[in-house]
Amino acid sequence: MKYNYKKDKIAVIKKAINLDLANFIYNYFLIKRQVAQTMFETKYISLLTEDFGHWRDKQVPNTYSHYADTAMETLLLSVQPTLEKIVKHKLVPNYSYARIYKQGDVLERHKDRYSCEISVTLNLGGDPWPIFIDKTGKENQKGNKVTLKQGDMLVYKGQELEHWRDPFVGQDCVQVFLHYNKHNKNNNNIFDGRLHVGLPSWFRK
Repeated sequence: MKYNYKKDKIAVIKKAINLDLANFIYNYFLIKRQVAQTMFETKYISLLTEDFGHWRDKQVPNTYSHYADTAMETLLLSVQPTLEKIVKHKLVPNYSYARIYKQGDVLERHKDRYSCEISVTLNLGGDPWPIFIDKTGKENQKGNKVTLKQGDMLVYKGQELEHWRDPFVGQDCVQVFLHYNKHNKNNNNIFDGRLHVGLPSWFRK
């Protein structure tokens, strides 16, 4: 199904990044999870640190997640020009957030916070897992099912539209969320309040 962003408030961009790049980042992130797990288990680093990612995400418990991984922050900047053409507005980049979903995971129905006015979910690899999005902007409406292939991305108004995923039946699925605000003279939230991209969530101005 084709969507018109101006009319539907969502859009699907096919092959937003090429398969070679998607595969590279997919495998990189799987290795990073393995490294983090080994370092935590051997107590080389504290379970409380988030610098290598963590398994403490309240939205999807016990699933490896990472705020502002450097590769994902690079994607945040690199897809921005393409995104601005779709939404027809200059944007400011806020942050990236990536997960390796596992079998049985659920993404509950929700809307995003202030830093996620314009949001993207980008499929980096793994088993397919549809996302549902309610493009009406009303509460608890039936959603539109969107299945992304590797390298595809969905653009949507994260603050305005409810979105969710049903229980995952595959083995793994790597998705990165990229979040932006529209540019205006009062932008005081650029980089989600950090000094620049790549910094952890606690490293605020």
